[in-house]
Amino acid sequence: MAEISRYGFVRHFRSEANFHVIRFRKGRVLQTGRGLAFWFRPDGASIAQIPMDDRDMPFLFKGRTEDYQEATVQGTITWRVADPDALGRRVDFSVDLKTGQYLRKPLDRIAGLLTGLARQLASRYLGEHPIDGLQRAGLAPLQARIEDGIAAAESLRAMGLEILAVRIADLAPTAELDRAMQTPTFEALQQKADEA
Repeated sequence: MAEISRYGFVRHFRSEANFHVIRFRKGRVLQTGRGLAFWFRPDGASIAQIPMDDRDMPFLFKGRTEDYQEATVQGTITWRVADPDALGRRVDFSVDLKTGQYLRKPLDRIAGLLTGLARQLASRYLGEHPIDGLQRAGLAPLQARIEDGIAAAESLRAMGLEILAVRIADLAPTAELDRAMQTPTFEALQQKADEA
């Protein structure tokens, strides 16, 4: 986060190198760049600080399969800011001029957007397949569907976001259904053991 020091009527702002800073004065951009440090007067000033490092956003949500079974999808989306000026125009990254903390929750807004998009793509995929077909297919088709859908989302590029990776860690039915699906396999193995 930003470090803001107070010296009488003026303040000193210092940012780390992995943040892009946009400094405004009375609505005009005065300065923009990474890892900036400068003196400023708080009256009429506004400062936005946008993270430029790679960010991991975990997600976990439930969806319904073609045969009306509930399945849980768990994974991670890795993203970064490709165009900080575009993102700064779309999402409010303003910092408090006393504490250096965000005034709002811009990272939560981006996480909500990415999670919503991943949920929409995954729900559509789950709704096209029965639960046993999903388990036989594994995680790769679901991961490919989410990757392709996110790559095609023009709105993310327009915001200045770049998706680096999508990883699906788990696609699981409810615990009761999972046990029920395993029962025939266990019974067949037990029968073979008894015959031996």
